[in-house]
Amino acid sequence: METTDFTNHPAIAQLIERMKNDKIDQKPFSDLLDSSGNQYVELVQEGGGVLGVALIGYTYVLEQMGIRFFSLAGTSAGSINAMLLAGLGDISKPKSEKIIDVLVNKDLYDFVDGDNDSKDFIKALVEKAKRVKMIWKGWQVIDEIFDDLGLNPGDDFLNWLSSFLNNNGIKTMADLNAHFAKLPPDMVIRKDIPKTLDGLQPRLAIISADLTTETKVEFPKMSNLYWANPDEANPAIFVRASMSIPYFFSPVQINDIPQGSEAQQNWENTVGFTGNLPPACFFVDGGILSNFPIDVFHKPNSVPRMPTFGIRLGDNRNIANKITNPTNLFGAMFNSSRHLHDYDFLLKNPDFSWLIEKIDIGDHDWLNFGIKNDEKLDLFIRGAIAAERFLRQFDWNNYKEVRKQLINNIVA
Repeated sequence: METTDFTNHPAIAQLIERMKNDKIDQKPFSDLLDSSGNQYVELVQEGGGVLGVALIGYTYVLEQMGIRFFSLAGTSAGSINAMLLAGLGDISKPKSEKIIDVLVNKDLYDFVDGDNDSKDFIKALVEKAKRVKMIWKGWQVIDEIFDDLGLNPGDDFLNWLSSFLNNNGIKTMADLNAHFAKLPPDMVIRKDIPKTLDGLQPRLAIISADLTTETKVEFPKMSNLYWANPDEANPAIFVRASMSIPYFFSPVQINDIPQGSEAQQNWENTVGFTGNLPPACFFVDGGILSNFPIDVFHKPNSVPRMPTFGIRLGDNRNIANKITNPTNLFGAMFNSSRHLHDYDFLLKNPDFSWLIEKIDIGDHDWLNFGIKNDEKLDLFIRGAIAAERFLRQFDWNNYKEVRKQLINNIVA
């Protein structure tokens, strides 16, 4: 398949034409603009394995409507798309078509890079094999779990993302900052808005879980906890840490954690860790703590200059968990853990319901790394449909009024 098989698909072409005919691209979505008429937003993307393909359909439609991504955040699959977008540099440029091209030319099953027993077990898991077969296949991979703490080393993913970044001139965090963390020179505040550009800087936030110190980690913001020279770190490792599905991928291990009194104080001030600093830290999927880090850019006591749009992969809280056996008991505990922080934030900040859209992911399985091209296309279209629905109903001016009222209520 080619990029045009996605972008020129009749469902996508008709959707874009329909939106432009209805002048959706001329609606106000932000108070940050550039001379080309692009409008800037912050974007937070939820984790969800291979379902992340749908995120690209969503961002493609937003870009077609003249929306650009000032800051980017994500967990797991959301962190992959966030890094791909950031890795293409200049925030004023559309990028989703290039990401489609990267997606089309990558067999996601390559990421399943364990031995044959591991691959057989994962295939049985995705195909929902009968219990006897699952037990047999599970027994065959016990050694991988004990020796490597995961079925797949994750090297193929890390090499693939590192290569993508290298091809775009990014080998270190310093390179990424030079490419991404700059204001467009022609950026302005919308007329009649009594605000300035002061303090604005594009930001990338990749969420992972440091199990060694029980820390919810935001990369690259907290990189100085783990590297003596964080500017020299490979940004791909942040994403590899964020998408390390427990036991599916081996944890990421960062060695040579900075030591000494200054480092100790840094840990205490940043995350409240007061114990002896470990020599190494182990990271797994940030989704076990915050699968949808919608709070990461939130400034509670001000009306924002731009909105924080959020993309969710499915409706995660519309069916109660059925707990009848040890397997679904574990699943219920895992899902509760990974969603609790995000649900709590949304309950306390109901105005965020204006900013979030959910993509209907149908019957697609988040662990189906053997996903076919037609399935990728279907997810892409589903993401695009959700984006159209969201942009049609979102009202930036009304949202600002809601935020003003919330602030007034707090003051009162």
